[in-house]
Amino acid sequence: MLADRFGEEPPADDVYDAFHAWVESTGKGLYPHQDEALLAALDGDHLIVSTPTGSGKSMIAMAALFVALSQGRSGYYTAPLKALVSEKFFDLIGLFGAANVGMVTGDSTINADAPIICCTAEILANVALREGRDADAGVVISDEFHFFSEPDRGWAWQVPLLELTDSQHILLSATLGDTSAFVTDLERRTDRRVSIIDNAERPVPLSYTYSLESVSETVKELVSTHRSPVYIVHFSQAAAVSAATELQSVALSSKEQKAAIADAIGDFRFGPGFGAVLSRLLRAGIGVHHAGMLPRYRRLVERLAQQGLLRVICGTDTLGVGINVPIRTVLLTSLAKFDGEKQRQLSAREFHQIAGRAGRAGFDTTGEVVVQAPEHEIENAKAEAKAAERKKKAQKKKPPEGQVNWTRSTFERLIAAQPETLESRMRISHAMMLQILARPGDPVMNVYRLLTDNYEPKRASNPLLRTAVEIYVSLRAAGVIIHRDRDWRDAHPGKPAIELAREVPDDFALNAPLSPFALASLDLLDMESPDYALDVVSVIEAVQEDPRPILMAQRKEERGIAIGAMKAEGMDYNERMARVDEITWPTPLAELLNPALEIYRQTNPWIAEYELSPKSVVRHMVEHSMTFSDLISRYDAARSEGVVLRYLTDTYKALRQIVPADALTDELSDIITWLGELVRSVDSSLIAEWEALADGVIDDDEIMEHTRIPQGGVERAFGAREDGTVPITANLHAFRTRVKNWLWRFVEAAADENVERLAAMSTPSFLEQPQRLDADRWNDFLDGYFEDHEWLGADTNSRSASFVTFNEAPQAADFVAVGLSDDAAQDAASKNYWLVHQIIDDGEESRDTEFVAVIDVRQSGATDELVAQLFRIGDVV
Repeated sequence: MLADRFGEEPPADDVYDAFHAWVESTGKGLYPHQDEALLAALDGDHLIVSTPTGSGKSMIAMAALFVALSQGRSGYYTAPLKALVSEKFFDLIGLFGAANVGMVTGDSTINADAPIICCTAEILANVALREGRDADAGVVISDEFHFFSEPDRGWAWQVPLLELTDSQHILLSATLGDTSAFVTDLERRTDRRVSIIDNAERPVPLSYTYSLESVSETVKELVSTHRSPVYIVHFSQAAAVSAATELQSVALSSKEQKAAIADAIGDFRFGPGFGAVLSRLLRAGIGVHHAGMLPRYRRLVERLAQQGLLRVICGTDTLGVGINVPIRTVLLTSLAKFDGEKQRQLSAREFHQIAGRAGRAGFDTTGEVVVQAPEHEIENAKAEAKAAERKKKAQKKKPPEGQVNWTRSTFERLIAAQPETLESRMRISHAMMLQILARPGDPVMNVYRLLTDNYEPKRASNPLLRTAVEIYVSLRAAGVIIHRDRDWRDAHPGKPAIELAREVPDDFALNAPLSPFALASLDLLDMESPDYALDVVSVIEAVQEDPRPILMAQRKEERGIAIGAMKAEGMDYNERMARVDEITWPTPLAELLNPALEIYRQTNPWIAEYELSPKSVVRHMVEHSMTFSDLISRYDAARSEGVVLRYLTDTYKALRQIVPADALTDELSDIITWLGELVRSVDSSLIAEWEALADGVIDDDEIMEHTRIPQGGVERAFGAREDGTVPITANLHAFRTRVKNWLWRFVEAAADENVERLAAMSTPSFLEQPQRLDADRWNDFLDGYFEDHEWLGADTNSRSASFVTFNEAPQAADFVAVGLSDDAAQDAASKNYWLVHQIIDDGEESRDTEFVAVIDVRQSGATDELVAQLFRIGDVV
């Protein structure tokens, strides 16, 4: 550890010399602006570091932490993304030693008492709200500080500036824009000087080109003139993959280069689907990099790029947030993007964040930034060239209507433009209010100061204060806070007028704010139910962030099924479209959990801004014996494998963290174990790192183990054998689903009044029935049914689990009730049979008709096929 050289409060000159000595020991030296920052940090100044990408902002952060530790002060290092926090955590361990570095991200906490803590911005903001200037935060490094302007998250970058007034703040970003407001405010608020470090020259200067050639022609020219690696920036994942695929036809790598790539890839295991596509692309010297990829794929691309083996990488604009890929040339395919609400041109900040990644220090004398002209402009340029040859006038194309356009002038304006001034995004929520109320001191003044003395523009009225009053009223009505009257305050001088009436959970404001509700909801479940384990999974899934690609595909599938059923019923188009808009993805336990949340909110109003999202992804995988690859293939989510894996990982971690020991059953434990193994088999990096951190400090060897590129393993569905095959009865949930699907075919055929099909499906039997289910019997049944009812439901709602009942341990009396003789019932009860009742949905909620099936579980297991018999149709018994 570097700080071991010092005693307490060593002379500033000694600290300065020691840091310089360490830098020189690495074979480097400090740039002048880095030396200036070190001196300012030793003087105790705040630092606003607005220097180009590649100019060593990380070294300035290290210097500030080094100074703080040498003086016996603690430090926080914040970043916007958990992945970046984790990366910094490992980097800082290598510099300061494992004992001196901790990490807190909301779902991972390691060595929380260390003098240096790496965390997401929201974590530090919560510390600042709860502890104010008393927080143990000697120096605060705010990396990627331009997130201050993020609409949803910018408050978390602002709160530490407002509340941690005794801390030394180091604000880092390549695109801060005008920082005069921060200088004035920080000096006023903290009585500490602010040093601005913005005089650094780019180690690798940039040159700019506007291209009127096609992307493939531009890439060929860049590669042939030794200006690769080229990062081609797209603004959607689909566009990045599509462009990479199209470039396969362009000869970018020599045979020798391809051989080197193949050797570097070695025995890396590529999965099916996108993995197979990526394998072909990489072997051609073309990489793909975006947030939807599996982490192990992204790390492989980064490793091959760092070795200089990839000529081209097609990716998204995540390039601007610390991507670990060395790049010579950045090629932007557009200067317009969809920002989640509308199509618009890039801001100056976005442009400079992306463009700044070009040029490799120590390798390149210049970095190239190339922007593709719009397609119509490229075509016009070619048409003009041809027309000039023929001495004719070219017919020009116009920009597509309704599409945001850009021109060479747009490009030149962005090059010259300074990043926009950062905008305040301050807000107040129940969670923030409770953090402040938990702080010692006058809570009213603490709230008032936060909401009036901040970076928000001054207005005639303050909407933040109005919101705070509404929150206060709801907290008081819920009995969460007590407002003491004047007599009590007079009798207790020095005591605050407002106090918390009961303890607030420490983790309610972290990454899973509804986790306490999920824990409380487990009491609503019946541990004796055969679906208990899956219901616990559904509770946990309901409080996780949505994996949108899977849910959108599930919704599309559900709507397709419903539309087919409505067409069969003869429903007209307008009514079908009105009905189908109400259909979403499967939402198990929604009818139980949503009312329960409303009750929970009454005494826990800080969760008012959060909504449940019931869904079935892990549950669906268990019920249908699916592997990760099965799930991706079923829902065509190859481009979003990383998103889906992150969801499965988060659900596994939540199951491990939330479900207490007394709520575990053997089956639930098996599901949790299976899910963890499945995640590891796909990509062990996410879960292995989390589990290592959860177990305690890891040493340098373990760091190397957890940051290596994992190769994956054999995926297995829940209940599968070692070879991946699933015995039909090994996974009872999947077996029940198979039974339900088999029984549902009878319902669909009955709704279609297809007696021939019904009779054919009813033929196999292993029990003597009271009445044979032939075509005549089915005709009689349907005639009688439609005399009493107008409708026999076969839509999505009719398929609800509420219409199916499993009796998995029937007694002799149960068999007698459905028509067996006493002797036959006794015999049936001695065997491993199930009775399954399928209630028919008549649209009137009478539920007076059912199909009864008998399932031979033992024989099904022996033959690995469903052995079942529709035994009875008619009135409910």
